[in-house]
Formats: sequence, structure tokens, C-alpha cells
Amino acid sequence: MDWRERYADKLTTPEEAVRVVRDGDRVVIGMHYQTPLGLCRALAARADELHGVEIENSIATFASWWQDDAPNNFNVRSFFLQASDRPAMRKGLLDYVIAPPTRSDESYWLDRKPDVFLTSVSPPDDDGWCSFGMSVWGAPEVVAVATHVIGEVNDRFIRTGGNNRIHISQIETLVEAPTEWKFLRRAPRTEEEDEFTAVICSLVASEIIQDGDTFQLGTGTVSAAMAPFLSEKRDLGVHTELIFGGIPALVEQGVVTGARKTVHPGKIVGASFGPLTADEFAQVDGDERYELYTMSHTNDIQVIAAHDNMVVINNALLVDVTGQINGETIGPEIYSGTGGAFAFAVGALHAKNGRSVTVLPSTSVVNGERRSRIVAMFPQGSAVTVTRGYADIFVTEFGIARIKGGTLRRRIEELVAIAHPDFRAELRADARRLYGV
Repeated sequence: MDWRERYADKLTTPEEAVRVVRDGDRVVIGMHYQTPLGLCRALAARADELHGVEIENSIATFASWWQDDAPNNFNVRSFFLQASDRPAMRKGLLDYVIAPPTRSDESYWLDRKPDVFLTSVSPPDDDGWCSFGMSVWGAPEVVAVATHVIGEVNDRFIRTGGNNRIHISQIETLVEAPTEWKFLRRAPRTEEEDEFTAVICSLVASEIIQDGDTFQLGTGTVSAAMAPFLSEKRDLGVHTELIFGGIPALVEQGVVTGARKTVHPGKIVGASFGPLTADEFAQVDGDERYELYTMSHTNDIQVIAAHDNMVVINNALLVDVTGQINGETIGPEIYSGTGGAFAFAVGALHAKNGRSVTVLPSTSVVNGERRSRIVAMFPQGSAVTVTRGYADIFVTEFGIARIKGGTLRRRIEELVAIAHPDFRAELRADARRLYGV
């Protein structure tokens, strides 16, 4: 029997389902692949009639909450901005949540009990279990405390192990997903980006990652592209927030086995998949080696630190010559978010033989001008995502800098040496002026 027939009493339209939202409610939206497009659109259409509604919509705002970019009665919050969010942030339509580190025994981003949870789920199986599909994030924690849970059923969703499931009895009403839903796609890279990415990833693979290591990959042009460069390694493990494309191939090649992992041995662990191809999703669907958990577990510093030989690889927007890492702002302007960068950097350096790697191209082009991404001092208002006390290894296309435990003088020398040659003399002069070394 089709799930629609079995659960006809729960099936309704998106417009009817979101009638449950009342003035003053906190509404949490399923993140990333979980974002329920039909339900979001139906709720957005009620913006003029509702008042004081808070919408927690972090990681993937696929549906616009504002008609013609005009303010309305919604207070939309996010703790991680993507490209589609930045215009709304600049216009003051979006509130940025500065999220603290997480622990497995708490949901750090739920500062208020949610009234309504809108999320995508898979069709129920014969026992009534639905999957959150390609992403778990904080969904099980929200389900446990939300007053109303509404599911948008997407028959393209996969199933994994871990705590990636919800029973139909926990869902108040169901709607069908719109047909235009698509898998997330990797952002295209320029030829220059492909070139420096290949150099940086090759350096990390050959000089830093060793057989038997467990690794994490952060979001970003370079770090997310790392997996294909690890094909010559053996017995690697994965404990990460996002499981990126290329990792399924490493699993099939026998490169990623998790055989030497000290936590979740033999399992590929994450809170969500990143952009994968349809073929990759078909490959991981139902494979018990893949386990998705809440980000309060994957990003728990204590859990990360419990992994021997943990190597974390994260992008940065800017790095200063003393080792401070900025991965979230351009000056005072919010660009992305802390994400898991801080937790994984700290966790790795508390792990036995752990290493924290920050990857970045040496320059970027801003308004037609090429600028160094290694700087003497951050612009005023910049965030420090990872403090210099937890700085370890940096890699650009010009080499590797290892600064953990180094003096201020040595840190400056190491980081200037991997800056673009056109900026090294200026960086040295600025460092002497600012730091006296």
C-alpha cells in the first residue's frame, strides 16, 4: 500500500499545514537538504497576517521570506550565511546568530523552545520510520521539544544509519514535496581556483595526512575539494560535519575504511552530506557504513578530541601573520559563519596526534584589485574565528607553514613565506612596525 493511502488522515496541503503557526511562534526550518520548499512558500505567503514570528532558517535559505525584499512581520535568523543570504543580511532583513560551541548533551542553537518544526522527510517505511535524508543537523533534537512537527515527504530522500530517522507517529501532518526539488550542486570554480586548489590539496595529501588518520573537511573552495586527492592513502576514517563529494569513491576504493578510528570505528560519520551527485547519493543510500548524527555530536569538542590521529581541514577568508584565523566576516560584514571551524580546530589539537590545517589561496581579487589573504592585521571589525593559540598548520599554493608552539617572530616568518611573493616585503615591513619583530 502506498504511504499516501496508509497515512491519508495526516496528508494535507502546505497552505493548510502552516495554519498551525500563530503570532509570536518560533518556527524552526529543516536545514540544508531538509528545507521543505512547499511549506516555506506557504508560510511566507502568511507574512502579512502573522506578527512576531521568529523563523530559524540556518544553512540554505532556498525560499525567500520577503516579497520584493521589503521588511515584514517575520524575524528570520541564521547562524550561517550562504551566497543567497548575504543580500538580505546587507539590507537588514536577516538576523545573524553567533553560535557558541556545542556539546552532545545540549542544542546550542535552540535558545528558545520551538513551537513549530517544518522539515522534509523520506516516505515512511513499512514500520512507519521516515528518514531525514541527506541531512540530520539538529532535527532529532528539535523533534523532541517542538509542539508541532510537519513533514514534507520527498521520495528522493535516502536512508543512512546513525540517528537519521523519525517515526510517523511524531509527525502531526504530512504534505508532498514540490516536483522541482533538486540535489544541491557544487558551486563552479574558475580555472585559477582549480589550479590553486589542486596545488594546496596535493600538499595536504602528500605532507600532512597519513595512513590511518581520521579527517574532517570544512566547507569552502579548497577544503571541500580535498577527497579526490587522498586516493593513495590507506585506512582513512571520516568524522566531519559535512560529507563531501569524492568521499563515496574513496569508500569504494578501500581508501576510507575507518578501521583505525577510535570513535565509531568502521563508520563514515557526519551531520549532513554536502553537494553530491545523484550517482553518489544512490551509492550511499542504505549503506550502513554511513551514519548521520546531530551536529551537537559531530561538532562536540570532546567527541572530536577522542579521535586519535584527527586531521581537520578548514578554509579561511583571512589569516594574520600571528596566526589568527577569520573564516566568517569581511571587516564587520557577515560573510558566512563560525560553522564547525572553531570546534574542529580545538578538538583536533586536544586529540592524540591531532592536526588542524587551515587552507586558503594566497590572494583574492576584490573589485578588480588583487589582495593578499595573509595580512599583517585584520581590518577593523573582523571576527576571529579561531584564535592564534589554536593555530597549527597553514597551506597556500606557495607552501606549508607550521606555527604551533612557535614564537611570534617564527610565526611571522613562516606565514610570510607562504604569502604571495608580491606581498611579502610589505608584510614583513608591516609586521616590524606593528609587532617590533
